[in-house]
Amino acid sequence: QDDCSEFRSQFEAGGRLSCTRENAPVRDASGKQHTNKCLMCAEKLKKEAQRGGGTVQRNKLPASERTNQVRCS
Repeated sequence: QDDCSEFRSQFEAGGRLSCTRENAPVRDASGKQHTNKCLMCAEKLKKEAQRGGGTVQRNKLPASERTNQVRCS
């Protein structure tokens, strides 16, 4: 079941969801508390977009720990 289905159509491609500041605490599946359902879904949808939308953010390693990657064709 998708708890955020009602907000998916409002989620903008840029990773934004406009939410009210209403105080109606709700917990996500991990148990983290959010101010309201919209803000919970905004965080969830943003994470989904970053993972699957081509904007995956990689952890930056110090230069001493980076490895050179070579593409093979």
